[in-house]
Amino acid sequence: MPASVLRFFAASQEGDAAAWASAFATDGAFHDPVGQPPIVGRDAIRDFIASVLPRFRPFLGLTPVEAHTVGASVAVFWRGAAVSLSGAPVNWSGINVYELDGDGLIREARAYFDQRVFQAQLG
Repeated sequence: MPASVLRFFAASQEGDAAAWASAFATDGAFHDPVGQPPIVGRDAIRDFIASVLPRFRPFLGLTPVEAHTVGASVAVFWRGAAVSLSGAPVNWSGINVYELDGDGLIREARAYFDQRVFQAQLG
């Protein structure tokens, strides 16, 4: 996988919002999930991630399972894990599609997962 996509996943596992956002181009867009308005700009992406992480104790992150790269496009099947504030396990999976810019940073990330399944586990 390209370095920026590896950084995206590693930072999710570390719970590091700034490092996670640094995988994106300055004006990158994150559709999390697809169907929601995109989060645009590295600072906005960092702030979004930083607002989500405290909802878990701990957020264990996203683990890539299988990746396919064609040119500047990367599709990754992943699994996510966390523990809710009430102590319940939260597990979900999805596919992210990344478009990279000329510097190898994420220009656009589209997350495909069932948000209802995710939300139902939060109670």
